Amino acid sequence: MKLYKTPRGPLVEEGAQLFLIDAHWDDLVAAPGLLERLKRLLAGRPAQKEASVPEADCLAPIGSQEVWAAGVTYYRSRDARIEESKSSGGGDFYARVYDADRPELFFKASPFRVRGPGQPLRIRRDARWNVPEPELALVVSSAGTIEGFTVGDDMSSRDIEGENPLYLPQAKVYDGSCGLGPCVLVSEGALVMERNISLEIHRGGRAVFEGATSLTRLKRRPEELVAWLYREASFPHGCILLTGTGIVPPNEFTLEPGDEARITIDGIGTLRNPVERAGGA
Repeated sequence: MKLYKTPRGPLVEEGAQLFLIDAHWDDLVAAPGLLERLKRLLAGRPAQKEASVPEADCLAPIGSQEVWAAGVTYYRSRDARIEESKSSGGGDFYARVYDADRPELFFKASPFRVRGPGQPLRIRRDARWNVPEPELALVVSSAGTIEGFTVGDDMSSRDIEGENPLYLPQAKVYDGSCGLGPCVLVSEGALVMERNISLEIHRGGRAVFEGATSLTRLKRRPEELVAWLYREASFPHGCILLTGTGIVPPNEFTLEPGDEARITIDGIGTLRNPVERAGGA
């Protein structure tokens, strides 16, 4: 079952049919039991005439939720963070956190900084080395239960972070720095991790970077990351948690205005976002 946020309200895709739900987004996702709640709302409800949800109708699947993120959860991301931090001497931090019990968790975005499918993500005016980070995103209830899954793009300014690890918030948190969508996959039990996540970056009508990995290469279980996040923090409306990236473009690559990032996770869908520079400069 897939849950979409649209201007008309939440839409549920069940089988080959779409159903419009009369509910507020926060009321749907804040409490545990999203799947059962959707099943009750669908009972006896007529299907819509549309066969699919157009990208233009898809909003970012977020209401009042904060977005948090985990880092250094794939071996590839550990190596990349070490490489970008060589000049500052911060690489050792990332090597240590990869093997530590406690994960790296950081605040990523308020809802108004999040962009949905087809909306432009931004690169900073004061950064020279910018990359998308394709990630599995968890939709977590106020009680800390994982209720669904979506696709996330954790935009990052690698030169700013590499200059000093204390600059992480500036490298990660700014307007238009987070993409989510196109939908929330809601299913029974835990997510089957034997599925691929891929990234394509298009420039001038052709692919200039392609990469893929498997969610099985995620070192920390999603439930573990959520448990750490909820240890001393409460989320009355639930939250979104990005689980880290295992796909890193080469060091000589940086995003440019006009690029388009396409992130696909098997069984969830493709998040497509054009890229623009902050301030239009």
